[in-house]
Formats: sequence, C-alpha cells, structure tokens
Amino acid sequence: MEGYGKESAPAPAPAPEVESSAPASGPVKKKREGVKMTDKQKADLTRHMTKMKKSGMSPAEQKSHRMKMMGRMRKGMSVRKAHTDISK
Repeated sequence: MEGYGKESAPAPAPAPEVESSAPASGPVKKKREGVKMTDKQKADLTRHMTKMKKSGMSPAEQKSHRMKMMGRMRKGMSVRKAHTDISK
C-alpha cells in the first residue's frame, strides 16, 4: 500500500500577470500627509464629545461621531459646522 490516499497531480500553472499602467479599480485617493488638528481643535472636540456623552450617546455612537468630526475638522470646519454637517 505504497502512497495510500496520495495522488500527486501536477500543480496548476500560475496565471500570467498582466502589468497595466493605470489601476483597475476606481479613482485613486489622495494621501493626506501632515494634516493634523491643532490643540484648540482638539480641546473643542473634547468639550463637544463631553456634551454628546451627557446627552445619552452610546459608546459606539460616540466613537463614530468623533471619527466623523475629526475628518471634517481636519478639512478646516469648526465644531459647529462639522456637527451640523453630520446631523443632516
């Protein structure tokens, strides 16, 4: 019983790789380098999130809201404008 249960089949040949000059999937996102929040923005966001916690937001909602706020504030929006943009 030599080699019981083992049949050696040739491995399938790898598909030839096609090199293309343009990416196949949708538009390319720009990499944002060096876009950071100022200390004032961070303090404003912390105050805002304290208010949101007191108003009864769940921890998961707080995290989501904070991430959305940070993205908009990095683009230059104020806390008020960012919040109204999210709340629409």
